[in-house]
Amino acid sequence: MQYLDFEQPIADLEKKIEELENLSTVGDGILKKEIDSLNKKVDALRESIFANLTRWQRVQLARHPDRPYTLDYIYKFVDDFVELHGDRFHADDKAIVGGFGRIEGQTVMVIGHQKGRDTVSRTYRNFGMANPEGYRKAYRLMKLAEKFDTPIITLLDTPGAFPGLEAEERGQAEAIARNLKMMAMLKVPVVTIVIGEGASGGAIGIGMGNEVYMMENTWYSVISPESCSSILWKTWDYKEQAAAVLKLTAKDLEELKVIDGVIPEPLGGAHRDPEQAAAAVKKQIIQSLKRLKKMKADKLVEQRIEKYAAIGAFEVVK
Repeated sequence: MQYLDFEQPIADLEKKIEELENLSTVGDGILKKEIDSLNKKVDALRESIFANLTRWQRVQLARHPDRPYTLDYIYKFVDDFVELHGDRFHADDKAIVGGFGRIEGQTVMVIGHQKGRDTVSRTYRNFGMANPEGYRKAYRLMKLAEKFDTPIITLLDTPGAFPGLEAEERGQAEAIARNLKMMAMLKVPVVTIVIGEGASGGAIGIGMGNEVYMMENTWYSVISPESCSSILWKTWDYKEQAAAVLKLTAKDLEELKVIDGVIPEPLGGAHRDPEQAAAAVKKQIIQSLKRLKKMKADKLVEQRIEKYAAIGAFEVVK
């Protein structure tokens, strides 16, 4: 288990518990009492730390290397998943995965960003940063789902769309804009969940849903704290301050009415208990689909357009 810097007190106690467990023998009551006492202290300490997380600390949790990714969730609660590949224009972008499957008997199209666990897989997945062909693949899969009247589930987890020159040459901005226009008019239910990082157009390029949720320790913003800091202060040193003013956490965006709700995570983050985290995501998907399936196609489109038109505050000056 990898620990973040603010979790170091927890790490120290758990290391001590492990050392005592290695020393203990069957029937060693004294050590058992000490271990039980330390376990209670760990639980209390974890509750205290995670009840007072800063926005930057939640950004760190969203990026935790052990955090479940899209395929982890798919393998846990999507039955008979069949991954589909390619955009039929240029290539198959490995940073976005998608395909048909079933959740509790309901056929769905699941699409999401996919990161890697080690150097090889991270390079293979381009660190979860999609190229234009990734968004065009998502476009193709969403239109295919619409053709077969199948609800769409999108899982967002990206540090942003790939910013390379070749991506811009192949029409990165156009691909994302085209997806947004298409998703606004989809005649099937779309449920979007931020499961990790939700950075800018890279995230919303597959994230225009009828209902949008964020997991408890995730972030969703037009820009990352580091990029914001580098623009305003010409250095990354103010990333924590940037995170604070961006209001990018799930709680912030629920209060701003950008999202429809927050999905709770296990204490310590989704990586602490992936099974529990997956169960919470599955529960929310089922609840959302139950509501949205009752709406007719024209109402789904109307609701989706009105939802995004209502985001933000503005004043008309005559």
